[in-house]
Amino acid sequence: MDVDLIFKIAGIGIIVAVLSQLLKRSERDEQALMITIAGLVIVLLMLVGEISKLFDTIKSSFGF
Repeated sequence: MDVDLIFKIAGIGIIVAVLSQLLKRSERDEQALMITIAGLVIVLLMLVGEISKLFDTIKSSFGF
């Protein structure tokens, strides 16, 4: 796993947190929730590739 991936996830988390707080303070709770869900989906899509690499490494290590 790259350190770049960790920084990307942290950056997305910070941006989502700031946008969510701004929207909540302007009483747009539904949009804040949608921003939070979108951020979660983006991070999960980034992790899918890394998890795939992990399973491929495990398969090749054990000879499956």
